[in-house]
Amino acid sequence: MSITLKSKDELKMMREAGRVVAETLQLLVSMVKPGTNVLELDEAVRREYSRRGVVPSFLGYPPGSKRPFPATVCVSVDDEIVHGIPRDRVLQDGEIVSIDLGATVKGYVGDAAVSVICGTARNGTADLVKACEESLAAGIAATRLGNRIGDIGYAVQTLAEGRGYGVVREYVGHGVGRRMHEDPQVPNYGEPGKGLRLKPGLVIAIEPMLNMGDWHTKKDDDEWTIRTMDGSLSAHFEHTVAVTPDGPVVLTLP
Repeated sequence: MSITLKSKDELKMMREAGRVVAETLQLLVSMVKPGTNVLELDEAVRREYSRRGVVPSFLGYPPGSKRPFPATVCVSVDDEIVHGIPRDRVLQDGEIVSIDLGATVKGYVGDAAVSVICGTARNGTADLVKACEESLAAGIAATRLGNRIGDIGYAVQTLAEGRGYGVVREYVGHGVGRRMHEDPQVPNYGEPGKGLRLKPGLVIAIEPMLNMGDWHTKKDDDEWTIRTMDGSLSAHFEHTVAVTPDGPVVLTLP
């Protein structure tokens, strides 16, 4: 089960992890331009985390597996939805670049993602990225005491499908705390009033993934990179959010 924050100190530590992620994402976004090699993004995270004394949550995840993730950051381009392994690839003008990043600080995890357009937007890509970001905002707004997990997914799905985009089903949000992936699962689709009731202190990662085409996915031979089945473009946004009596608190902000 996801961590349930029991003190202001725990909230402060989760916020510290989230801030590291947010500030490092800002650095990575500034590097996204035509001609940048994707490997440079991984190298930048390694330098930044070393300077801060921070543990990269993604590197070697999950522990003990046969094919643990080999990098500090996920970089997914165009039809890659999520979990893209940084490789020797030069970014091109107009590509959608989705960056997913986690950090562990004093035993607490922050997790966030953002999609940006490299250089000049192609036809429809700016609308896709905007809709994905706004669907995340809708999900966060639904993260209130008394609501249920289904209310979050319904908010995301309603906005996304209302704009004509496919909502990925196979990969969802999750609880987060002392481990990166904890219960409950937080789908980006659902029925209002269904699922786990949201209680004070619950911390979850909400992460809509929207496709220009169908919602079905496929996995590359590297056992990590997830793509759209139909080759359509995709975008991905994520924040770590705490449920509080005063409403949702986004922990992954600068």
